[in-house]
Amino acid sequence: MICFFFFAVVRLLAGDFSRTTVELICNTGYSHKLGKMKGNNISAIFKIQNLQRVVADFEDYRELVKIRANKLSKKHSRCMADGNEFLGFHGTTLSCTLGFSNSSSNLCFSDHCEVCHILRHGFSPKTRPDGIKGVLTASTSSTALESIETDQGRNRGSLIAVVLCRVIAGRVHKPMQTFENSLGFSEFDSLALKVGQNSRIEELYLLSTKALLPCFVIIFKP
Repeated sequence: MICFFFFAVVRLLAGDFSRTTVELICNTGYSHKLGKMKGNNISAIFKIQNLQRVVADFEDYRELVKIRANKLSKKHSRCMADGNEFLGFHGTTLSCTLGFSNSSSNLCFSDHCEVCHILRHGFSPKTRPDGIKGVLTASTSSTALESIETDQGRNRGSLIAVVLCRVIAGRVHKPMQTFENSLGFSEFDSLALKVGQNSRIEELYLLSTKALLPCFVIIFKP
C-alpha cells in the first residue's frame, strides 16, 4: 500500500473478487471500435482508499445538492434522496511504470502523468471553450477511452487508463433544456454533453470536483 497526501492505493490481484467485479463493470457497454481493449488487455487495477476528509467532502457535497434540490419549485426525487448518485468513468493517461509490471507500484511526481496527479492531488477541472469548468465522466469505460483517443494533447507513448468513480450528478442540465447565460449554471450541478438512446446520459460534465469520489484505477496494456 502506498500512502500519499490524498490517497492510498492497493493493487488488486487476478482472481480477487473486487477485481473481477470491476472488470465486469469496465467491460459493460464496450463499443466495437474499442473491442481490442476488452478483457485480458487490462494491465492492472488499483483500489483507492480515500482519506476520511476526502469522503467527508464528498458526503458534504451530497447534502448540499440535496438541500438545493429541496428548494427548487420542481422537485427532483433522486436529487433529494441521494444527490442523484451513480458510477462514472473518467478517462486519463499514465506516463510512468505504475501498473506496467508487478514489480512497479510507486506513484510518480510528474505533472505529465495524469493518473498519479489525480491520486496525489485529486481531479483538476478543465475549462471548456464556453468558459464552463468541470470534470468529464462517462457512463461506460469505452466512452471514457474514446475521449482520450480523440484528445490531441495525449502524450505519445503514454498508457491509457480510466478512473471508476462514485459520482453525485445532482440536477443535470440536458442539451434540450434552455437557460439564461446571465444566470450561468447556478441551478444545475452537472452538464450532459452526450445523450444516447433511451435518454441515457453517456457523457457528463461535473461542475464541482467534490462531486467525484474515485474508487478504482484501471490501467490498460499498450
